Amino acid sequence: MMKRSIGLVLTLILLWGSSVSAENNYNWIEGGKKISLGSMATVDLNEEFTFLDGADTIKLQRDWNFKPSGKEIGSIHPLDENQNWVVYFEYEESGHIYDDEKKKIDANAILKSYKDGSEEANKELEPESRLYVAGWDVEPFYDDKTHNLTWSMMFENEAKEPLVNYHERLLTREGYISAILVSDPAEREANRVTLDTKIMPKLQVNEGKRYVDFIEGTDKVSEYGLSALVLGGAGLAVAKKAGLIGLIAAFGKKFIFIVIAAVGGIFALIKKMLTRKKESAIPTGTDDQSSAS
Repeated sequence: MMKRSIGLVLTLILLWGSSVSAENNYNWIEGGKKISLGSMATVDLNEEFTFLDGADTIKLQRDWNFKPSGKEIGSIHPLDENQNWVVYFEYEESGHIYDDEKKKIDANAILKSYKDGSEEANKELEPESRLYVAGWDVEPFYDDKTHNLTWSMMFENEAKEPLVNYHERLLTREGYISAILVSDPAEREANRVTLDTKIMPKLQVNEGKRYVDFIEGTDKVSEYGLSALVLGGAGLAVAKKAGLIGLIAAFGKKFIFIVIAAVGGIFALIKKMLTRKKESAIPTGTDDQSSAS
C-alpha cells in the first residue's frame, strides 16, 4: 500500500467518520439518460456512470468535511468499483472571456508563476502539507472549435508521491464551465481518455448560453484572458502575481482535497457508497432534474 503522510491519514479518518453516516442520503442519478448541469448545459450520461447534481455534490463535500466553492453544478462517478476517478463540474459567471490568446499561451511563464508561488507558500506550511510543482503533465492548449481550454499540472508531496489533476474549461456566453478530473495517478491516462471520449463530447451548453451566443456591447465581459484562467481566473485574481499562493488561499481545503484525493484513499469511500446504492432502491431522478447550486 502506498505510504501516506500523517496529515493525509488524519484527513481520511475524518472523511470516513463523516461519510459513513451519510452514505444513503444522496440522490444518485443513474446513466442512460440526459441529465442537466444546472441551467447551463446537459450531458448525455453514459450508462456506465452515475451523477450527483450540484446540491448533492456540495453536500458530499460537506459530509467529507471539505468546504465547497458553492459553484458546483454536478459530479460524475463511475459505477465500476475498480475505477478510481471523479469529475467535478462548476460554473463561474466571470463574463465573456475573449480567446485572443489562443495562439500565445505562455506555458513556461505560467509554470514559473506556480513554482514561485508554491515555494513561498511552502515556507508557511508543515512538511506533510507542502506541495511541489513538478511540471506540466499536459501543457495548456485551447481548441477554438469547441472553445475548450485544457491543461494538467503535476505536483508532488513531501514523500514524492505524484498528485495530478486534469482541468478543462468550457467557455460560455458569460463565463465558463469547469470540469476537474480527480484520478488515481496510476490510472490517470485511461481516465483522461474516458473524460475526453465519453463525457465532454456529450456535454452540450444550452442554446442562448453558448460561447457563440455572446452579444458584443450588451453582455458582461471578463477582465482576464486564457492565461489568467489557467492561473485561476476571477476568483483567484491574486494568482496572477502570486502563483500557487493565491491558488491555495482562494481554494483552501478544497484545493488540497482536489490534489490529495488523487492518492486514492478517497475513492474507497465513493466505492462504498456506490455499492450501497446498487443494493438498495435509491431514487434515480428524472430527465428534467437540475442543480440547486
